Amino acid sequence: MKLMDRLNVKSLINMYGPAVISGLVLVLCFPAIDLFYLAWVALVPFLVSLYDKEPKQAFISGIFLGFPYFFGTLYWIYHSINHYGGVPFVTSIIIVILLCLYLSIYTGIFAFLFSITIKRTKMPALFIASVFWVVLEFLRTYMFTGFPWSSIGYTQYKFLSVIQIADITGIYGVSFLIVAVNGALADLFLLKRRIKDMPLFPLSQTVIGLVILIIFIVISVIYGQIRLAEERPGNQFRASIVQGNIEQDKKWEPSYQNTVIETYKNLTSESVSYQPSMVVWPETAVPFFFGTAMNYTNELVDFQKQLNTYLLFGSVLVKEKINENYLLSNSAVLLDRDGNVDYVYDKIHLVPFGEYVPLQKFIFFINKLVVGIGDYVPGDSYVKAETPFGDFAPLICYEIIFPGLARKFYSTGGDFIVNITNDAWFGRTKGPYQHFSMAVFRAVENRKPVIRAANTGISGFIDSNGRILSTTKLFQRAVLTEEIKTDSTRTFYSKYGDLFSYIWIVFSIRLLTNLFGKKRNL
Repeated sequence: MKLMDRLNVKSLINMYGPAVISGLVLVLCFPAIDLFYLAWVALVPFLVSLYDKEPKQAFISGIFLGFPYFFGTLYWIYHSINHYGGVPFVTSIIIVILLCLYLSIYTGIFAFLFSITIKRTKMPALFIASVFWVVLEFLRTYMFTGFPWSSIGYTQYKFLSVIQIADITGIYGVSFLIVAVNGALADLFLLKRRIKDMPLFPLSQTVIGLVILIIFIVISVIYGQIRLAEERPGNQFRASIVQGNIEQDKKWEPSYQNTVIETYKNLTSESVSYQPSMVVWPETAVPFFFGTAMNYTNELVDFQKQLNTYLLFGSVLVKEKINENYLLSNSAVLLDRDGNVDYVYDKIHLVPFGEYVPLQKFIFFINKLVVGIGDYVPGDSYVKAETPFGDFAPLICYEIIFPGLARKFYSTGGDFIVNITNDAWFGRTKGPYQHFSMAVFRAVENRKPVIRAANTGISGFIDSNGRILSTTKLFQRAVLTEEIKTDSTRTFYSKYGDLFSYIWIVFSIRLLTNLFGKKRNL
């Protein structure tokens, strides 16, 4: 019996070990470990192992890849649920496990499709893998409210020469290139076996595929160098970020409200010595309902009038009162130099289970993480703020991780991006580092510098090439000031969106129709 158990364990390791290894190596590629170069080879063991698997085994192998991959990059979600949602530690871990299992379905489907296609067609693995991976990453971004976190392209936020292609392809072009390189290496390992299994296997296709990939990499790097070196239209202005570092669990306590307000006022007074054109406070920085709690509202406006600068801050706004229940919005409010409300933006993409509960009629027993006196309602306006120093959209919290949402604001122009957030929910985990790194790609995709103000960090400035100019540390009160160069460029991606991904979606449908419908070789 013991011998049989050992054989079964050994068999499982041989069967699914490569997938687990690939998943674990991918974790090392993301912030704050940042071994980003490993992403270019991390999938090779997994892809090679899929060749010998039946479709069902391949799907399970994809789950074995996905679970360590997603759990290793998303484990920090438990912190929000446990520390601020009042959910027991074990239960919070179970919730994260369930989320990771759901996300692993995408890598399972990828493995299933790859294993079938690699055996039934003569196409190189570099092409098969990159197409299916990108299509599934794209679908994961938008299906069931969407969750694009941990897309493989985000590992390369420091590799500026390569990620410049994102202004054409979006983040998905970078993911495509990474997986294609992994696929090319897998092609080399699988070449003898494919020739043996397919006597008429065209070696030329593999060679041509490798040549095209090398050419594409060279072109991408050259394009990146050109983009990094060029001067683009824009103007200089100075901005200050105020990072209040307010304790999440004390923020709304009545006895602590004055302390929060005074903290932001004192830090802002410090920033004004640098004569910024705009000061930015984080998401829900003010611990009151602006425009409803009039004493605090008037106090803030009176303070603003003394600054001689624009002030952008996050606030919960009361939109409507129905009986004893309030309809609330998570909003960004812009005050001009005279203290007038110049612009209001209501967050469009609310956080599921954070600001609202999806399918609440069916899962009524689960409450949202942000508990208050009312229900949050999403905004629907993609209008930008207009100021003397440029037009911008103030993306709130994790809206910055959705490339399509950010693009809608800049499809007709714009000058810079502001992201206000409260990453105190994440604690001292990898979450804040990952969240910040994703903003790099919104800068490159739309060629807009990013000003990012986070309650507890990481706050910072990113130029329109994705170059990180300066950042704060986690959990410190800080003022950060930088000269920003606006960028009025309208990129291919801003104009046309995810055309790159749509092409591969259409191709995948055509390919799968041939495989499963007509069952013929291409």
